[in-house]
Amino acid sequence: MKVTLFNIGKTDKLFIKEAISDYHKRIGFFVDFSIVDLPDVKLAKNMNPQQIKQKEGEALMKFILKADICILLDEKGVEYTSRGFSEWLTKILNQGSKHIAFVTGGAFGFSEEIYKLAHYKMSLSKMTFTHQLVRLVFVEQLYRSFTIIKGIPYHND
Repeated sequence: MKVTLFNIGKTDKLFIKEAISDYHKRIGFFVDFSIVDLPDVKLAKNMNPQQIKQKEGEALMKFILKADICILLDEKGVEYTSRGFSEWLTKILNQGSKHIAFVTGGAFGFSEEIYKLAHYKMSLSKMTFTHQLVRLVFVEQLYRSFTIIKGIPYHND
């Protein structure tokens, strides 16, 4: 099983990069995990939000295969508790897919093509976070979920 987190743009805050790197390594003990940061759209200043989402969607479509389980990190998605997320993740892991793709979009969300490709939408919070911070929150929660699944002390109910 392979799990990938796809992001639009890069993380440039050093303290966030270091924390993401730490959780990236920790998650690697449980599953083949990678993070793919796609470049921001070039000349985005000259485009409207719909055009930007379209370009970002085209870039993502090059990496996400139809056989992948595609999960969008989206404000309109289902919210979970940490334990609920681990239970849901267990079901996803048991579906037999070789690859799970979690995807964070750009500042304007996702193109219609990406929404159509998605199997699930998941929200990390009703609050709004920077895209860099979303990445950190997500990898921490993914790590937390694996510790819950494996019965490793980390999460306290």
